[in-house]
Amino acid sequence: MDQLESLFSQARNFGLSLTTPGWRLYQIGIILGLFLVAQIATWVLGPRLRDRMRTLEGWPKWRLRTLLVLHKRLRLILFVALAWCTVWFMREVTWPSRSYLIGLAATLATAWLFVGLAARLVRNRFLRRMVTWGLWIYVTLYFLGLTEEVGSFLDGFAIAFGDFRLSALAVLKALVVTGILFTLARLISQTTSARIQTNEDISPSMRVLAVKLLQVTLYGAAFFIGLKAVGFDLTGLAVLSGAIGVGLGFGLQKVVSNLVSGVIILLDKSIKPGDVISLGDTFGWINSLGARYVSVVTRDGKEYLIPNEDLITSQVVNWSHTNDFVRLDIYFGTAYSDDPHKVRAIAIEAAQSVGRVLNSRPPVCHIVGFGDSSVDYILRFWITDPTGGLTNVRGAVYLALWDAFKEHGISIPFPQREVKVLEGSRLHTTAAPD
Repeated sequence: MDQLESLFSQARNFGLSLTTPGWRLYQIGIILGLFLVAQIATWVLGPRLRDRMRTLEGWPKWRLRTLLVLHKRLRLILFVALAWCTVWFMREVTWPSRSYLIGLAATLATAWLFVGLAARLVRNRFLRRMVTWGLWIYVTLYFLGLTEEVGSFLDGFAIAFGDFRLSALAVLKALVVTGILFTLARLISQTTSARIQTNEDISPSMRVLAVKLLQVTLYGAAFFIGLKAVGFDLTGLAVLSGAIGVGLGFGLQKVVSNLVSGVIILLDKSIKPGDVISLGDTFGWINSLGARYVSVVTRDGKEYLIPNEDLITSQVVNWSHTNDFVRLDIYFGTAYSDDPHKVRAIAIEAAQSVGRVLNSRPPVCHIVGFGDSSVDYILRFWITDPTGGLTNVRGAVYLALWDAFKEHGISIPFPQREVKVLEGSRLHTTAAPD
């Protein structure tokens, strides 16, 4: 209470000094005038700058975002510029003491501006507001010389749990420290992740695993350091987390199983982003590997979130596990009157005319049987881009076969049926109704 009374006493004395004419009152008037000029300039320049920004379509996004952040703080930027110019002018033509309050206002406005810009690095909106307001209050008290009095006052509001004491000052410190640490963790994680993702010496699976381990380590360290800043005993937290872990282990067996399966998938490199897999009726390529599921995108644009446990316990066809070569088979038949040697040569040439079919591994064509109405063949060819689809390349080869057979007079038979009328049978017809 002594600190609170001291603060009230200082504020009262300062307020009384403004009631008498003098340079303190004049400086307050100048500060208000500067703020009014900055507000009018914002009304005039703000719309023009926004219209100008809309014409900058070719600029990178980060530059446009920076301009937008500065535009939102245009009034404060103008006030800072006007205040420092006024301080410089008054110190040149009069005594420094007559511009003390204006200099203090300029210093506080500058600190508020930099705090607001730096706080944009915190993405979480609630955490960003807490960090912004906390730093604004701190820099204000720091430049006013009231940090010790306010700190002692906030430290007096505390709750004790045995040997543990939690005060309002400690909570504020923890929120600010945690926000700063989480921001640093995110920046380090993004920078390091970008380098890991572009490192061709590391397999895609190990890149994902390294990024996730880095994120868990950085954010976990930020969280525990924030708790330590409050003064929380981490030994008790370890015991509590162990008890909670046992309970969660029984209630969240599937979740834990998926998490462990995800780590196993990343370690054994059985699948990786970009692989083409088949699991049951799902066929597509892996978009991303998550902690709990794998994202598989099909050719029709559907995205399946397959639990990691299913990829461990079920049979998975990985079309591009060790290499990208995929062999496809199509079946067709021709008439018995067509030369099979000629048919095979034409079929191979037709398959080679399709762009996605590999010539380094030439197509082959074999007779697989003599059917009721056709000679049956199998045509085999190789591709290296299963992500481009399988049905479409089969369709292209079928179409090439159709054109080639039509050009060379090769016929594709189809079952024919004939009706035989027995001797002595009569055909009955029914007259159509009127």
